[in-house]
Amino acid sequence: MRNLLFDLDGTLADPLEGFSNSLFHAFDKLGLERPSLETVKRCIGPPLHVSVPQVLGIEEPEAITRLIAAYRDHHGTTGLFQYRFYDGVDGALEALTRDRRLFVATSKPVQYARPILERFGKARYFEEIYGSELSGERSLKGELISHALRASALGAGETIMIGDRKHDIIGAKANGLRAIGVTWGYGSEEELVGAGADWICRSWSELLAVFTA
Repeated sequence: MRNLLFDLDGTLADPLEGFSNSLFHAFDKLGLERPSLETVKRCIGPPLHVSVPQVLGIEEPEAITRLIAAYRDHHGTTGLFQYRFYDGVDGALEALTRDRRLFVATSKPVQYARPILERFGKARYFEEIYGSELSGERSLKGELISHALRASALGAGETIMIGDRKHDIIGAKANGLRAIGVTWGYGSEEELVGAGADWICRSWSELLAVFTA
């Protein structure tokens, strides 16, 4: 497992404050009743164009487009700088970079992911940052991981995906990768096990132990 692909939201960083503020801004701008914070948490992980109809119950295509545009107006200037990286992330990434290649593979548009990682001094740990496009291209995790494998010439048998939601695990399996599910994010252990995670880690120390055992 020489190559490690990390999810961003819920794995490296807690996006709740920035994500919820941007989503609430969008609902306010469109004159819609705000969802509960618990509902907002369920939107973290999958692409927004998937979670808006599935979780928030907005199905009319024009309304989805307007909501996402209003969300992006706020998120691109304010919300993405309200992220909080999890305690222990720096020490773990520093240790892993000594003998492994690290990458980010996030469904978040790369136009947001890169500034977040750079702003908080985390980009230095990663050889490349892979994300979706604002057009929606590569927003599905399986497509994104496939793109990362090709772009960086990574062998599936030498690469592992690390994430907090079932989408990370399912995307990894679709590309022949093993996967680690982490429980400090927004997916439950039951969700991760059900998706086929090869390991479940409940802390950064448990994650490091997978690679040092």
